[in-house]
Amino acid sequence: MTGPIGDTEILATVEASPTRRVMGVGMLAALGLLTLYVGMSSAPGFGWQVFLVVIAAASLWMAYRMWQATAHRVELTPLGLRCSDGVEIVSIADLEVMDRGFFAFKPSNGFLMRARTAAPRAWYPGLWWRTGRRIGVGGVTPGSQTKTMTEIIAALIVERDHKA
Repeated sequence: MTGPIGDTEILATVEASPTRRVMGVGMLAALGLLTLYVGMSSAPGFGWQVFLVVIAAASLWMAYRMWQATAHRVELTPLGLRCSDGVEIVSIADLEVMDRGFFAFKPSNGFLMRARTAAPRAWYPGLWWRTGRRIGVGGVTPGSQTKTMTEIIAALIVERDHKA
């Protein structure tokens, strides 16, 4: 990718370890297969059978999407966050607030940010998501990597505000 976040050095990365990746995807796939089995073998009625098959399909689809998404990583550059496939997540200049508190509605082992401007929705299950101005990073990622990234982002925000 070329552009504002594409041509700079990488300061920190967040990626799912192979073990976390397999465990997360495996649990979703197991849920889907178990729900499918119950729906096909012992559902109390047709309505329940349809419901359980829909839940099974959604779980298996989520496992597939998580497998695809966790093959990537989130990279922090001096200009902002990007995904390893080239998708720009948010620029440091556009960041308004970062929340990594205990009671924040954030992904597991992750953090939450709010941008000044809205961006198109994007969702990489287990890695990051964006809805409008809100961005979450984390999921099946190690907390040590996200903590390091938040500290560097905080320093970049302080540096940005000091220059302004």
